[in-house]
Amino acid sequence: MMYLLGSALVVLGLGACANANIAHKKGDNAMAIGEYYTASKFYKTAYSRTPARDKAKRAHRAFLMGECFRHVGYAQKAVAAYQNAVRYNYTDSMAILNLARQQLKCGMYKQAAENFKSFLEIVPGDELAQNGLLSCELGPMWKDSPNQYSIKKEAIFNSRRSDYCPMLVGDESDILVLSSTRNEATGDEISGVTGVKFSDLFQARKNEAGKWQQPELIEGSVNTEYEEGASCLSADGKTMYFTRCSSDPDYPRYAEIWQSSRSDATWGSPSKCEISRDTLSSFAHPAVSPDGKWLYFVSDAPGGEGGLDIWRTMILSSGFGGAEPLGRPINTPGDEMFPSFRPNGDLYFSSDGHPGMGGLDIFIAHPVFEEKEELEYGDTTKLTDKILRWEVENQQSPLNSAGDDFGMTFEGIHNRGYYCSSRGDGKGWEHIFAFECPEILQTVTGWVYEKDGYELPEALVYMVGNDGTNEKLSVKGDGSFTQVLKPGVDYVFLGTCKGYLNVKNELRIDTSEESVDTALQFALPPINVPVLIDNIFYEFDKADLTPESTEALDKLVEMMNLNPNITIELSAHCDYRGNDDYNERLSQRRAESVVNYMIAHDVASDRMTPKGYGEGLPKVITKKVAEKYDFLSEGDTLTEAFILKHKEKEQEEMNALNRRTEFRVLRTTYGMTLKEYKAGTAVKEEEKEKGKDEP
Repeated sequence: MMYLLGSALVVLGLGACANANIAHKKGDNAMAIGEYYTASKFYKTAYSRTPARDKAKRAHRAFLMGECFRHVGYAQKAVAAYQNAVRYNYTDSMAILNLARQQLKCGMYKQAAENFKSFLEIVPGDELAQNGLLSCELGPMWKDSPNQYSIKKEAIFNSRRSDYCPMLVGDESDILVLSSTRNEATGDEISGVTGVKFSDLFQARKNEAGKWQQPELIEGSVNTEYEEGASCLSADGKTMYFTRCSSDPDYPRYAEIWQSSRSDATWGSPSKCEISRDTLSSFAHPAVSPDGKWLYFVSDAPGGEGGLDIWRTMILSSGFGGAEPLGRPINTPGDEMFPSFRPNGDLYFSSDGHPGMGGLDIFIAHPVFEEKEELEYGDTTKLTDKILRWEVENQQSPLNSAGDDFGMTFEGIHNRGYYCSSRGDGKGWEHIFAFECPEILQTVTGWVYEKDGYELPEALVYMVGNDGTNEKLSVKGDGSFTQVLKPGVDYVFLGTCKGYLNVKNELRIDTSEESVDTALQFALPPINVPVLIDNIFYEFDKADLTPESTEALDKLVEMMNLNPNITIELSAHCDYRGNDDYNERLSQRRAESVVNYMIAHDVASDRMTPKGYGEGLPKVITKKVAEKYDFLSEGDTLTEAFILKHKEKEQEEMNALNRRTEFRVLRTTYGMTLKEYKAGTAVKEEEKEKGKDEP
């Protein structure tokens, strides 16, 4: 009986070993294609069925379990697995380093420090271990002395799964795009990589009251049964770049960057971004620089510092230029991930290779540029964007924590917005938080619009400061822009738009203890239609200009100086009352008075033609003017017959509209040589051809 029982135990033991080996092999197969969650299940089975006396195998399987948990983000489980590997004297010292780094991610600073020291005894000078040991000192200190950031978990954006990489969209930051593995994501398949559903892109909108609504699947063809992750928009908001990880049962999964163009409110069928011919590296986490010239991304391609690094490639009309890693001090032997930009050019990214609080910490990298050459107003010469160096700074607590913190998105120019963090979640799932850091900002908000008309969303504003600032600013859909200014700097702003004359504003901001926003108006006169000159007044029944006209006349002189290649017709008009010949002569003298004033202020006489029309050209009502008068409609012509059909008060208002001084552009080539004219034509043709190829 004892013999039979002993034989049975031997057979059962052999069977357990066989099952353990099979599970181990299945784990290896899953891990080879990046299915870490699936692999962890097999390794756990293999480990539990491995006899305690077989220390080498238990150590190896515990280590592999830890590797899987580390990739999935289960830090606490990874700690337990690595501890078992170390307890069974696993031969690879990486078990000690990875144990320390996962303990750091769990906020176990004392235990992590001991293991970092143990690893440094084996591998002296290792950068990750040294930075990890420093993190064990900095983490508790920063936690006990938080900075001015305030954070708040945003319930409206979060689900019971992972919600990450928020991106604010729209001129008013009233749309938020995010990635999520929530139940509403496309498809029913569970990812072998993460153990949850494949993530999709969702978006939330603000209602009319300014309150955020529940996220919904983003409209269009972006989402698939695959993984759609971190996303960003091009500078003009027309192209979305996002990360996609496809699924293949036989091959490793390499992340790719895809792009989609917007048609109205939906996103069209996406296409893969051909950044490199390298098919064995991942490309993920796209971010477009504020000037729209560069696509920043994350890759494990050869040429980096180790792990995942941040790279960039130039965005061209035909695709992308060569890719280059950012190098030190941004990239390290650890992982640098999730780049994003603030409009002022500051680069935010997350890293577990720099000293931090544990896991991925958020860092800010200030770019230091090569000195810019001074340019004349309106010069479209490309400014240098060569970055001499980066200055990197940890954002500390409470923005950072022992968990993973990443994915910053900003509300316009302000240091507030949203990001995500895995803090406080035992499964390592990320959730979206709001953040804000108080700051004093001196800003200017400008509006560019057609004089007597509507906003000009195609306008450009050139900002030049006596500190060397020379920026080209695009405007939003409503023709507005907002820009941060430096106190004590003298700025000149030049509003420009094709088909319109340039308008200049000057501004100086003094130091203030509170945020100040200054408003500027850029009313651009159109080239192809007559432009009303406001606030030109004459003595009653005379051609003499009143002193009240000086301000408007000086602005007209400035406009001529800003647009030195134009000639104009300066016209004066009367209402229908009075003798026709007398009105025509009076209006001619009035037009000549304006021209004489401008000649006296150094505007060349051959650039202006005075013309008095009397009552011969009654005003035609534009849509903008019609909005001010409920008795007028767009297209109405204020003839005598039309006016007399109205009430007396309305007649007087229409007569006042007819009494006006205007100018219209006759030529735009005054003073230009043939060479300059041809050069300007060539530039226009080049821009036209370039526009055909732009994505």
